[in-house]
Amino acid sequence: MTGSVNAAKMRRGELVRGLAGACHPAPTVAVTTVSALLAVGVGLNMGRVVLVAAAVLTGQLSIGWSNDRIDAACDRSTGRSDKPVASGQVLPAMVATAAAAALLATIVLSALLGPFAAGAALTLVASGWAYNLGLKATVFSGVPYLVGFGALPAVAYLALPGHTWPPWWAPVTGALLGFGAHFANVLPDLRADEATGVRGLPQRLGARTGVIVMAAALAGASVVLGFVPASVSMAYSLVASAGGIFGAATAAIAAIRNPDSPAAFRITLLIAVFDVGLLLAIAA
Repeated sequence: MTGSVNAAKMRRGELVRGLAGACHPAPTVAVTTVSALLAVGVGLNMGRVVLVAAAVLTGQLSIGWSNDRIDAACDRSTGRSDKPVASGQVLPAMVATAAAAALLATIVLSALLGPFAAGAALTLVASGWAYNLGLKATVFSGVPYLVGFGALPAVAYLALPGHTWPPWWAPVTGALLGFGAHFANVLPDLRADEATGVRGLPQRLGARTGVIVMAAALAGASVVLGFVPASVSMAYSLVASAGGIFGAATAAIAAIRNPDSPAAFRITLLIAVFDVGLLLAIAA
């Protein structure tokens, strides 16, 4: 009896680890954290902050799980042992069920924010699903990142009483960060994507041009935050722009030195948090 109980616990633990790995934990945590910080920064009460974070979290979970389920065959053919579905750590049906449940949860949670904030939150989710379902293999692969992450700052603003629309530079910054993140995320997988016939925009441009586009988008986001808002000081502008440019250059160097490493993508996530800090400083 004890042995069977222990075996059941081990299977549950393996399932939990598999689902955690299949949800793309780093970007899921980063995007959820960014959304929560934005919600705090615009002045939402704690209940609304938690609701925004929960809506974004479940949306990101649905995107991550659907991505690994849809790509399972390709990941398996290229020997992606880091992918729980492809490696057999978790069954495809389980990941599909988790993705569907998370999608239903994000629809319900988003609706509780009100129609305008829900529209922005679900735009982010729909963009991720559109990427997973086919846009990733086309020249328009960057569009879901531009649209989805452009909508992300609007979730917190539109959840305010009166449904305040964010200043235009907030979604522009989000879109640039998302576009840069797309390239940073794809660059380590260029060879595997070539083997499976995935021909998104980064694959078409190639590694060298992709690094340049990535760095320009990431640096551009911080420059926009540094110089566009009318209320900022020159010292703020210089710190914001210099920090973003330094981060973009660091990501580019990481991508060039080790193209197969996710280091550039991780640096991109740090740049996103840095830019959110800049945005919160403006709002304060």
